Amino acid sequence: MKNFILLSFLLLGIAGHSQSSIKKLLKKYNEESVPYISVDELAMPKTEAILLDARELSEFNVSHLEDAVCVGYDEFNLETTTELLPDKSATIVVYCSLGIRSEDIAEQLKKAGYTNVFNLFGGIFEWKNNDFTIYNAEGETDDVHAFSKEWSKWLTKGNKIYD
Repeated sequence: MKNFILLSFLLLGIAGHSQSSIKKLLKKYNEESVPYISVDELAMPKTEAILLDARELSEFNVSHLEDAVCVGYDEFNLETTTELLPDKSATIVVYCSLGIRSEDIAEQLKKAGYTNVFNLFGGIFEWKNNDFTIYNAEGETDDVHAFSKEWSKWLTKGNKIYD
């Protein structure tokens, strides 16, 4: 029984440490100008949102959240994106690998007048780390584009894919 309790505390500590480490990472790179939505909040059945993937097409093709639209980052086009989003009050969640690039895209949407824009905390890495399903063109997959060896340490589940 003691071993079970000790193991439980260790596992909870690791999970908590991971979340707090991602929080520190995002605080370092983000201005927090766009509110976060957690993966748990987004996964709730009542949460209806337009999902925009702010990663590059090569990353999106490896896997993405269900029904997400790839808007990219390096080649992001605000005008093309806003044509897809006529309702400026719709709930929009932007994500990337961890939530850094997505903040930049979400900021542009806010400046364009969108009022209900969120940044997915921890991005697709956090989504997969919490055992939520990801997809590619064929259906469900465990593959996740890991962006780079340096950033891939934040992805603890799934198959890491590199270009």
